[in-house]
Amino acid sequence: MEPQESNYKKRTQKDYSLSLKLQVVQEIEQGILTATAALDKYGIQAASTVRTWLKKYGNFDYQYTIQQSMPKTPEQRILELEQQVKLLEKQKNRAEYLADRADKKAILFDMMIDYAEKEFNIPIRKKQGPK
Repeated sequence: MEPQESNYKKRTQKDYSLSLKLQVVQEIEQGILTATAALDKYGIQAASTVRTWLKKYGNFDYQYTIQQSMPKTPEQRILELEQQVKLLEKQKNRAEYLADRADKKAILFDMMIDYAEKEFNIPIRKKQGPK
């Protein structure tokens, strides 16, 4: 089987002519095309490319646009807070599990050191004296 040839060619901003950029921006601003339709029509590879052209060459001043979100209803806020509570409970349970596991490990290591000191009759722990 022969490998299939791909028509994909990585393009940069420099690969598109200024007249094409201006034409795409004009058609989008006039409502003739949507940004995604322009991708298909002109073979533009990324939507971010079109957004960049709109910001750079368009008549609309994108710098001063304000993203407004709709206010949340009390029910939405309650659901959001309930999800946060569930997440915090999971995190708390995980932290308690890890702390318990660390305590058990410390006890086990102490027992192993005690056994080794007794079995081999050598001091392993350092004796802390007054400073």
